[in-house]
This record gives sequence, C-alpha cells and structure tokens, in this order.
Amino acid sequence: MNANSSEATPGPERTTPGPEQTTPGPEPTTPGAAAAPGRIVLLTTSHRVAPGLLSWPAWQALHAADQVLCADGAHPQLPYLREAGITVGEASPTAQELVDSCAGGRTVVVVATGEGEPALTDGLARLAGTGRLSMPELELLPASYDLPGARLLDLVQVMDRIRAECPWSSQQTHKGLAKYGIEEAYELVEAIEEGDRDELREELGDVLLQVVFHARIAEEDLDAPFSIDDVAGGIVAKLIHRHPHVFGDATATTPEEVKEHWLRTKAVEKQRSSITEGIPLGQPGLALAAKLASRARTAGLDIPLPPVEGIGYDLLALAVRAEAEGVDPEAALRAAARAYRDAIRETES
Repeated sequence: MNANSSEATPGPERTTPGPEQTTPGPEPTTPGAAAAPGRIVLLTTSHRVAPGLLSWPAWQALHAADQVLCADGAHPQLPYLREAGITVGEASPTAQELVDSCAGGRTVVVVATGEGEPALTDGLARLAGTGRLSMPELELLPASYDLPGARLLDLVQVMDRIRAECPWSSQQTHKGLAKYGIEEAYELVEAIEEGDRDELREELGDVLLQVVFHARIAEEDLDAPFSIDDVAGGIVAKLIHRHPHVFGDATATTPEEVKEHWLRTKAVEKQRSSITEGIPLGQPGLALAAKLASRARTAGLDIPLPPVEGIGYDLLALAVRAEAEGVDPEAALRAAARAYRDAIRETES
C-alpha cells in the first residue's frame, strides 16, 4: 500500500514535471524567453514648459522602467526626476547597445535632449531595416506639450540675446526704430491686399518683432521700465474689459452692438474731452480724414465740411464720402494706384 501510494502521489523529491504541469515557475523555461526584445521609450519634453511638469503617462513610464538614460547630464528635467526617486544614468548608448539593454523584456526610457536624439533613432531604423534582429517595441512619448503661443517665448529669448550681443541692435532706441515700425505696417497691409499667404506670415512676424524689440528696449529705462509681459498683460486686461459680452454679463448679438460696447467702455476709460483725441495726426492724409469723419459720425455729430476750395478740401470731401459708404479711402487709392502702375508698365513694354 505504501509503495502503491507513493507511486500515485508524487513526493516532494520529484523534480521532473509531468505532462499535466503547465504552469511555469519563476525561471523562464520557454525556449527564447531570455531573448524577448523588450521596449524602448523615447521621452521628449518641451523647454517652454517648466521642468518637472510632466504628463501622468510619462511619470508612469519613468517609474516602471528597468533603466532610465539621458545623454545630457545638465538636462533641466534630471533634478526633478531624481527628486521623484528615479535613478537616471548619464549615457549616450548606440542603437545596438540600447537594443541589447532591452534583452529579456526590459524597458529602457531615454530622456531625449533638445535635439530629439536623431542619431539614435536613425541607428534604430537601420537595425530594424536589416531584418536580422528582433527589435524592441519603440514608443515616442511626449512628456510635456507646447501650449499655443509657446514659440513667443523663443522670440523673447532670441531678442534678449540680440539686444545684448549685436552691435547694431544694442544701440537702437524707440525713436530710431519708429520708421521701421511704419515700414513693416505698410508691408503687412500690402501682403494682405495682394493675398500672398507666405508673405502675410512673414510680414506678421516682422511686425511682431517690432513689438518685442521695443518692449526689450523699454526694460532698460531707468525711470519707467516695462517688459513684454507688461505689454501683454495690459492688452489682455483691455480686451477682457472691452468685451463684457464675452467675459461678463453683457449681451451683444450683432457687430454693431459689439462696437457700441467697445466705444462706451473706451469712453469711460479715456475720459476724453473731444472725440478727436487719440487720433494720430501723423498718419496718411486720406486715412486721417476718414478717421475724423468716422468719429464724428459715430458720435452723431453733423459737421459740415469747410467751405473752402482747393485740392486738399476736394480730397477731404472724397475721404468723408468714402467713409460714409464704408470704403477705406487709403485702400481704394492704393488699388487705383496699382492699376495705374500696371498701365505704366504695359506702356513701357
């Protein structure tokens, strides 16, 4: 009985599994398990977002990784990763070394530098193209994202360096740059009227540069300094205050009602004694005449034109008429001038 019982019931000394034993033990017994390809996570971050502000999937990947590597020992994220208890190795492995590190199903996270590790990714692509290797799973994981307008931070940084290091830019003043602002504004208008999208994008950048340049100069003023943040903060506050139908309880369903809100709010802000205040007299003559006519019409004033003869007064009458008909006299004259230019060229040819 004892013998029969021992044959029926395997004792603890039995080590050879029977056919019914299918649950693997802690050690891999399946052929090739040691050569499992593993996983590579390329973690990208944005320098325009404060270091340490990473997405939740990024933190999960970092904590779960078998190894975390970064080629840049001065990477701004590293102090925050180490503070979170993540060990980061400073290394720049080749593609083959990285593949070898993933053997056995290991996960390696590579914290990408600012360039995005192009040499590493190109090397991995070449290895995969040979078809001779079982490649690890490769995942690109953005850990932080640029918000809309983030590239403006780059412009501020570039302008700051140019102001400090460029012999010409470091000597410029608000007055010295004024003419360039006028030129860039005209070039922007021309791009709009020509309908050239590429030119429009470029000219918008040139106008934006003038704003950032002037703000950078203003930082150095000893009596009343301000920065680009003050400029942006001021216009943000103005826009919110003058759009109560968007940010407040007011209601506006038509463009005319919006304009009424804007003018009413502006009048309270400025407390001007005349509707002509704030109109720049240095602007082109037709635009100036149209602006004066617009202010008078909006205020409900019926102002007769000066009863004086002459070309200037004739142009004034045309500008007032154009404004009343909803036509920009400057744009209309430019369009006519372009047609005249084309006629001249045609005659010349």
